[in-house]
Amino acid sequence: MTRYIFITGGVVSSLGKGIASASLGAVLEARGLKVTLLKLDPYINVDPGTMNPLQHGEVFVTEDGAETDLDLGHYERYVRVTMTKANNFTSGRVYANVIRNERRGDYLGGTVQVIPHITDEIKRCIMDATKATQDKKAKQDREVDVAMVEIGGTVGDIESLPFLEAIRQMRVELGRQNALFIHLTLVPYIQTAGEIKTKPTQHSVKELRSIGIQPDILLCRCDRPLLESARSKMALFTNVEKRAVIPLQDVDFVYEIPLELHKQGLDDIVVEMLGIQAKKADLSEWERVVDAFRNPDAEVTVAMVGKYMDLTESYKSLSESLLHAGIQTRTRVNINYIDSEEIEKHGIELLKGMDGIIVPGGFGKRGVEGKILAAQYARENKVPYFGICLGMQIAIIEYARHQAGMTDANSTEFTHDTTHPVIALVTEWVNHAGVVEVRNEQSDKGGTMRLGGQVCRLTEGSLAQRLYGKESVVERHRHRYEVNNTLLPAIEAAGMKVSGRSAQGNLVEMIELPDHPWFIGCQFHPEFTSTPRDGHPLFMGFVRAAKAYQEKVNAGLWF
Repeated sequence: MTRYIFITGGVVSSLGKGIASASLGAVLEARGLKVTLLKLDPYINVDPGTMNPLQHGEVFVTEDGAETDLDLGHYERYVRVTMTKANNFTSGRVYANVIRNERRGDYLGGTVQVIPHITDEIKRCIMDATKATQDKKAKQDREVDVAMVEIGGTVGDIESLPFLEAIRQMRVELGRQNALFIHLTLVPYIQTAGEIKTKPTQHSVKELRSIGIQPDILLCRCDRPLLESARSKMALFTNVEKRAVIPLQDVDFVYEIPLELHKQGLDDIVVEMLGIQAKKADLSEWERVVDAFRNPDAEVTVAMVGKYMDLTESYKSLSESLLHAGIQTRTRVNINYIDSEEIEKHGIELLKGMDGIIVPGGFGKRGVEGKILAAQYARENKVPYFGICLGMQIAIIEYARHQAGMTDANSTEFTHDTTHPVIALVTEWVNHAGVVEVRNEQSDKGGTMRLGGQVCRLTEGSLAQRLYGKESVVERHRHRYEVNNTLLPAIEAAGMKVSGRSAQGNLVEMIELPDHPWFIGCQFHPEFTSTPRDGHPLFMGFVRAAKAYQEKVNAGLWF
């Protein structure tokens, strides 16, 4: 029978419930258990797909095409489990399901209420997500041993009350040995008093207990060692065993947390409380990851030219992928976050001295010309360039403008006045006697993109094929606009190479420049499949190219 671990957070938001959950999942997985993780978000949006990245951070895309919370990215990076749309749901999705059921008459005319209808729907979603799933190693269905369920928000928020009530009910229904409550809280150090304060934790647990949830384990975020006296005090006033008051001290490398949690004995407590027989943890892979990070052989600095730089969490998977590539190549990768609008204002001087340039995805016109300038600088100066999604599209726009004679080349996402819409919606490709007509079509923004894992067939002999070492790959997409096939031949004739196409061969997936040391663009998002233990071929290739560029520049051999 699947056991459930429910993780809540208190005192303040952004304490790191996702990383804590994923880290515990990694340790349990290292003990031979099959683990899955869920994120329950209390906001009313059906999914985060239409939310501004500056408000919510990155939107993570699953293999099956769901736009989800960025915590699912943490889950996949720590645990060898492929997340699906079932692993993340919001209040909006729950209410939409219940309202749909009510309209269909499923409740037989009854009054629809938060309890039991909303809470029952929450429980159903949790249970459905933890049904037997495919074990890739064993090639057979295997029931999940432990499901970790993270409740978004902070205890005390009105929005999360239905979720908390649902997991309270599940504990009663499943029994104490099949459900466990972990509460992540903040233990602040007050500088003027010169001491750690436990009162916020006490009040947070009091809030939980007032709605019927008694935590079994406390994870205490702190910036310094937690004194035994503080642990004893929290144990006494929260009714938690002292051994289960676990300090979670700040670290400078998040992939060290599985080792730290194991050192604190958290996994032993969990398996004991849940009555699970499990082997000892083999954390050798994580030890190798930490060693590679702590002992790099080289260092490079790359520019990330984006438009959501006020919140770098907007590019969480991307920055993590560069870190993973650094681990795999034993290279310290420093990221210089550059707002593309600043390049528009101050020019390319901001890019000088960089060992590589990476342009991520994005939506909307703001800052696009700055990204185009970055692609032009990388192309003309032979600086390694990696364009992802919009980053590939603007590289094509730049090349069309300056190498293929299409001086007003652009995307119809940004302007409908161009006579050379090299990037457009597929529905806008209408060719009348060689003239491309652009039609402005309005539609809902939610769920209208090419999403999820799709096949990319790689061109024989291309740099992309050499990096992957395969004829085809499956990568995750999140975009609406495509390369316009009616204008593509002229761009190819000017020298750009299409190095990857869709399974049907009708859509451009990857481009590169044969006369450039390392210039690659991809329509998909490879950052969503990168992990610290395995890395990703494209990011590792980019970091190696940045190292080679740096070495040649230092030797005076670059031009």
